[in-house]
Amino acid sequence: MYLRTINTYNHTKNMIKRFFLFTIACLILGSATADEGMWLPSLIKERYKNMRSMGFKLKCDDIYSNDKASLKDAVVQFGGGCTGEFVSAEGLLFTNHHCGYGSIQKLSSVEHDYLTDGYWAKSREEELHVPGLTVSILVKMEDVTARLAAGENKEEIIAAETKESGYRASIESMYYGNQYYLFVYCTYRDIRLVGAPPSAIGKFGGDTDNWIWPRHTGDFSVFRVYANTDNKPADYSKENVPYRPKRHFKISTKGVEEGDFTMIYGFPGNTQEYITAPAVEYTQSVSNPMKIELRTIRLDIISEAQAKDAATRIAYAAKHASIANGWKKWQGESLGLRNLATAKKKEIYETKFKEWAAEKPQYAAILDSMQIAYSNVIPGYFTRELFNESIAAIEAFYFALQLYNKATSEEKVTADEQAAIRKRFLKDYNKDIDHAIARRMIDEFVKRVQKDKIPAQLSAAIEKYSSAEAFADTLFTTTKLLDKYPLTKPEIERDPLVQFASWFVPLIDENRQYVYRNLSNVLAIEKWYKPYMQALMEWDKERAFYPDANFTLRVAYGTITGYENADGEYHTHLTTLDGIIAKDNPEIYDYNIPQVLRDIHKNNDYGRWSIEKGKKQTIPVCFLASNHTSGGNSGSPVINGNGELVGINFDRTWRSTMSDIEFDPTICRNISVDIRFVLFVMDRIGNAEYLFDEMDIK
Repeated sequence: MYLRTINTYNHTKNMIKRFFLFTIACLILGSATADEGMWLPSLIKERYKNMRSMGFKLKCDDIYSNDKASLKDAVVQFGGGCTGEFVSAEGLLFTNHHCGYGSIQKLSSVEHDYLTDGYWAKSREEELHVPGLTVSILVKMEDVTARLAAGENKEEIIAAETKESGYRASIESMYYGNQYYLFVYCTYRDIRLVGAPPSAIGKFGGDTDNWIWPRHTGDFSVFRVYANTDNKPADYSKENVPYRPKRHFKISTKGVEEGDFTMIYGFPGNTQEYITAPAVEYTQSVSNPMKIELRTIRLDIISEAQAKDAATRIAYAAKHASIANGWKKWQGESLGLRNLATAKKKEIYETKFKEWAAEKPQYAAILDSMQIAYSNVIPGYFTRELFNESIAAIEAFYFALQLYNKATSEEKVTADEQAAIRKRFLKDYNKDIDHAIARRMIDEFVKRVQKDKIPAQLSAAIEKYSSAEAFADTLFTTTKLLDKYPLTKPEIERDPLVQFASWFVPLIDENRQYVYRNLSNVLAIEKWYKPYMQALMEWDKERAFYPDANFTLRVAYGTITGYENADGEYHTHLTTLDGIIAKDNPEIYDYNIPQVLRDIHKNNDYGRWSIEKGKKQTIPVCFLASNHTSGGNSGSPVINGNGELVGINFDRTWRSTMSDIEFDPTICRNISVDIRFVLFVMDRIGNAEYLFDEMDIK
C-alpha cells in the first residue's frame, strides 16, 4: 500500500514551478528562523547574541551553569512526559492540569471528585501524596562524544555518575549518533498535590478546544516536592520536609504585549526535523489516517459510556484524554503537512542535495540507500503501529499476556503475584467498554493487516464464529480472568483470553525490531541518517542545525505574537475571561464553569488581577507566542526577558502540530496560560492566597 503511495509522488516537469518550490524549500528548510529551534542549554552561547537582540537581559550562565545556581535548577521533568517549574524556595511547583491529570484522577473518587470540583490544601498537612509520581532535576549535562570515541564504555560512565542515592543518568544521541550527551538527574519520589482547579477551568473546552485557538483553558496544577531533612530524595514519609531548590522562578504580573521576548525552558519529547520525504509521506498519508480512524472508534465507545455514569466518567477520564490528545494532534499534523507541501519541498531539497553529493563518493548513494531502507521497513513498521492501535488497545489483552508470560515461565505464579497484577489492572477498568472495543479492534486489525500477519488461530476462530465481533463476544463471556481469583496455572493456560494473547506472541517478537520512537529510528534506516546529517552540515552552510527533541532539557525562544489563521482572519495574542463566559454552557460538562466564576464576572469582582480591555475590566487567560515546542514541553515555564515567569506552556495551535516535522514561523504558535489567570484562580476560586506568601510575585 505504502509503496504505491511513494510511486505516485507528483514529479513536476515544469522548471519554473520547480525553481519556485525550491526557493520556498530553501526559505523554510534551509535556515532556522529566530523563533525556530530547540537548543541545548549548555551551548546557548551560540544563540545568546540573537536572544539579546530580541530582548533577553540575563547572562548566559543565568540560563545554564554547572558551577552556580541557574534557571536550569528551577526546571524539572514532571512524571513520565511533562515539565514543571519551582516557584518558591519551599519546593512549590507549577505544571499543567493535564500533566497532573492522572495524579488528580488517581486521588479522586465519586465521594471526592477532585477532577470535577478541584482540590486545594489549606495547610501542608492536607497536601496529598501521589503514589508513583516522581520529579527529576537535571544535575548536569556533558558532551561525551570524544570520550566514547576514545573507547570509554557507556555503562561505566553512567555508573560513575549514579553512585549517589536518587541519581540516574543516560547518554543520549544527538544528530542521529554524530554527538552524544550525558544527562545526570536527581529523582525525588515524595510528590504531593497542593491544588488543582476544577476541570471546568483546568480542562475547559475538553477535547473540542484541544489544540485550538482562541483558547480559554486554565491548564495548571500545583504540587510540592518533599525530601528528607538533608534535602535528598526519600520515599514518602510524614517526616519529610519541603525540598529546597537551588533556584526558583520569580513571577511577573506585568503581563505580556505583542513583540515581547519569551523563552521556553523544558523537556520537549520528540521532533523529526531532518527526516526525508518518504517518512513525511508515510506519516501524513498512511500512519496518521489509520491511527485517527481507530482512535475515533475507541473514543466514541468510551464517551458514550462516560455520559451514562459518573463513576465511569472519572475512571476513564485520564484514559480518554490520553487517547484523544494524539488523535486530534495527528489530524492537525496531517493537515499542516499537506498545506505546507512538506513532502514535496523535502523532495526538491533532497534533489539539490543529490546533485551536490554526486561528486562525493562517501555521500553519493545515501538517499538511494535510505529510500530502499524505508521501502523494506515500512510494511513491518505499519504492522507494529496497527497492532498497537488495535489489538494492544484492548485493555484485557495485556492483562492476559502478563499472566500468560508468568504461566509459561519456570517461576511459579503465586496467589500474591496474581493478586497484584489483578489489582493494578482492575482499577479503573470497565469490562463492558473493553468488550465493545475488542469487538471493533479485532475486526479492524484483520481488515487492515497483511493477511500473512494474521495469526492462524485467529483466522480459524473468526471462521468458526462467523465474524470477529462474535469471536470477541465469546472471549469476554467465557474468560475467567476478570471474575475468578486465584486461578491455577492450568486454568490460566486454558483461559480463552490468555490463549488469544498467546497467538500474538510471535508477531510481538517479530515486531521488536520496529519498537522505536519513530519510523526513522528503526536501525535499518537510522544507520543512514548519521552520514546524511554529516553531509547536510557540510553542504548546507547557511542552515542552523539543532538536535531533534528527545525529552532532554532544551531552550526555545521567540516573541509574543498573534497570527493570520486564514485570509482576513487575524488572531490576536491574548484571550480573556470574556471568552470563557461566552462559551459557558451548563448543559455541556466541559463548558459548565463553576458558579463562583460566573458570580465574579457578573460583579466585576476581579481584585488585583484585572486588566483593562476596551472600556471595561476583565481577566487575561491565555496567550500566544512563537516558541518552538513539542510534546514534553507541557508545563514548561514561559519566561520574559528578565527571566521571570509569565505563563505556563500547555499546547500548540492545531495548524502548528506539524512543527515536529516542519516549523513554519508564520503560523507555528505555542499556547500558554497567563500566570495572572493562574494566580487569579488560586486566589478567588481556590482561596489559596496563603501560597502567595512563599512566592516572589512582582
